[in-house]
Parts: sequence; C-alpha cells; structure tokens
Amino acid sequence: MKVERGNVNRAMAGISFVTDQTRGGRFCLAWGMPKNSSPVFAQVMAALHQQTFAQCAALHPLRRRPRGLSRYDHFLALCFAHLTQRESLRDLVICLNAQPNGHLGFRGRITRTNLAYANERRDWRLFAAVAERLMKRARRLYTTGARRLELPELAFALDASLIHLSAKIFPWAVGGQRHATAVKLHVLLALRGNLPAWSTLTGGRYPEVKMLDVLPVQAGCYYIMDRGYLDFSRRHHLHAQGGFFVVRSRRRLAFAVRAARRVELPTGLRCDQTIRLTHPHSQRSYPGELRRVKVYDAQRQLTVVLLTNQFDLPATTLAELYKQRWQVELFFKWIKQHLHLRTFLGQSPNAVACQLWAAICVYLLLAILKKELKLSQSLYQLAQIINLRPFEQTPITELLAQNQPQTETDQNQNTFNFNAL
Repeated sequence: MKVERGNVNRAMAGISFVTDQTRGGRFCLAWGMPKNSSPVFAQVMAALHQQTFAQCAALHPLRRRPRGLSRYDHFLALCFAHLTQRESLRDLVICLNAQPNGHLGFRGRITRTNLAYANERRDWRLFAAVAERLMKRARRLYTTGARRLELPELAFALDASLIHLSAKIFPWAVGGQRHATAVKLHVLLALRGNLPAWSTLTGGRYPEVKMLDVLPVQAGCYYIMDRGYLDFSRRHHLHAQGGFFVVRSRRRLAFAVRAARRVELPTGLRCDQTIRLTHPHSQRSYPGELRRVKVYDAQRQLTVVLLTNQFDLPATTLAELYKQRWQVELFFKWIKQHLHLRTFLGQSPNAVACQLWAAICVYLLLAILKKELKLSQSLYQLAQIINLRPFEQTPITELLAQNQPQTETDQNQNTFNFNAL
C-alpha cells in the first residue's frame, strides 16, 4: 500500500480526524509487572489502551517497518519529555537510558539519532489521532460527574493561542500574526470537565474566524466565542446546523430593536433585546433575528455586549456561559507553563506538530488518571509529583497520599476545578 510520508504542509492547516468507537483492553507499559508495582510514568501511560494506539497507527501506516525506534516508543519519549521537562534530545536520552528500557515500557534503545529522525519523518497525524481518541474517552468519563444545573450540559468554548518560536531556528514559521514567528493552536474546550473536545494546528497567520468553516457542529450544543470569531455569514451557517452560539459583539453594530425584555439591575444586566441587523451586508449574511444582552461586570468595571441565537435561556445564564469562556484561556496557560512547550526537540514543522499533539495527549492522560483513580489533587500537583518521581515503583494513590495539600493555598491558581461543572 502506498501512503504519504510524514511531510507537513507549512501552513499546517485544519485537520480532520478519522474516528472509531472501538475500545481495547487496558494494558500496563512495564511488561510482566503488576500495574501497581510499575513505575509512576508507566502507570500514567497505562491509561492509553494498546489497541487504541494500534488502531490509530493503522490509519497512518509507514512505508516500511521501523528498524530502530518504534512509533510507540517515539510517543512514549515525547510524553516523558513533557512530564519531566526535558530541555533537549541529549537530556531526554540520558534520562531515559539511566533506567532499563523495559522498566518504563520502551521496547528498544532510545538514541538521539532515532529520535531526531522520528521527529522529522514520522507522521504527526498519528499523535493527532491518538489525541482524538483520548478526547472521546475523557469526555465519557467526565459526563458522569456533577454539573452546574443553571448551565447547559453541552457547552464549548472556542479560542486559539500562538505558540511562539525562534525566527532563526524555525524560519518556516516567520510571518505569523502581528509578524510573530509562531504556530497557532486552536482548541474547542468542553466546559463540562474543561477538556479539549476538538483541536487543530495552523500557521501563525491563519485567521481564527476561518475555524468556523471546519468546526464540528452538533445540533443543540452551545458554542461560546470572543468577538474575533464574529462573522455573520458563518454565524448563520452554524445556526442552520442547529447549534447555538454566544459571541461578544463588536462596538459598532448597526441594528434595530424589535422587542425588549425586562431585566433586574442587581443581576448586572443592562438590557435584553431582540434585534435585527440593518447594515446591508450584515443583513444579507444573517437575515434572521438575534438576541442582544448587555451585562455590566462591577468587579472589573466592564460592560460586555453578547449576541446569541438562543431566545429561551435566561439572560443571566447566557452571561454565565460567556464568563466560563475564560476556562479555555486557562487551558492554554496551563499547558504552556507546566508542559514542555518553551523549547522544541526538533526544528521541522513535523517535529513541532508532534510535540504539540503529545502535549495535548499528556494533559488528557492526566485528566483520565485523575478521574479513574478519583484523585483529589489538582492536575498541577499531579504533574509536579510525576515530574519528580517518574521512576518510583509506588502506586500513584499511595504516592499522592503522602503529598496531601495542607491548605487551599497549595492549589495552583492556573488549575481547573473538574467538579465545578
């Protein structure tokens, strides 16, 4: 079978995933060892099913069988680099070779040459497919938890963040947004659980609003976005697909008020109106009616105007939905601060894409581990303990019991409350 090699388009435009609901059995990376006696790193990676990775690898086969570093060993190495904050390939290889490879689940010997070749040539779409499977599994786990009754069950926040690169090391990424050398990570975050439900990578100059053309829309779901995604023709397309949107309005908007609802000032609401766009171009793009809600935030002394196609929910619920959009900003801040995204283990577009997708996989693996083991610690605490003790052969539950936070100040301010939604 003739397949494409792992060359990445420099624009790194939108990704479409091939999904499969088949689930495999649980396995342990430290072969021949009971799960609880395997190293901490192996216990984290055991959240990924063996058949799941094999099915993803079958979707993107290699031209010939690898003789040195296997595709799964490559995935493990990048995940280990994120969890232990390795700064270079040399640092990563020395750390991995300090322990027997079978001890951590690696089947072969890790070398800098093999890793450099894999980062440059192995198809990054394999890691994207693995991330897609982990997203589905995490969503299933977190749908069983408690949620806030006043908010819709299916609500998502869409946003993008620049991953800045060096112009000297990554000349192919020059010319991004505001002349920045960067790639752009787009994430659709499920507000119930604060987990990525969909993601893609593009070049730094790729307009964020064009993500609405490839965004997977489900009827009855709510999509919360900032005003950078305000495009009325694309809004109308989302409305035609049965989705609800809550987006911040721009300052100058030509409209006519068709109806007004009574609001209570102590709630922070200033107006709740049904409007119709009056500008000729906007009217052609969105011929229907919209709901306009103005909210005043007394704490920040800021007035926010929201537009939505949802007329049944209370205005206070819509305002709370938009307030929850900040969770996607915290997600970007978390992965940039606590995973290995400040330096990269390769200079090619493929290497950057592999490392970014591995970061999303690591975040999802930590979230799955937290839910399955019913851990009270935050993801920040979990990541820090794994960073310090990846080789220790102690059950994670016992290891975390020895590091229980004494006060609420031990909780990192950038972590999420997974039980809030």
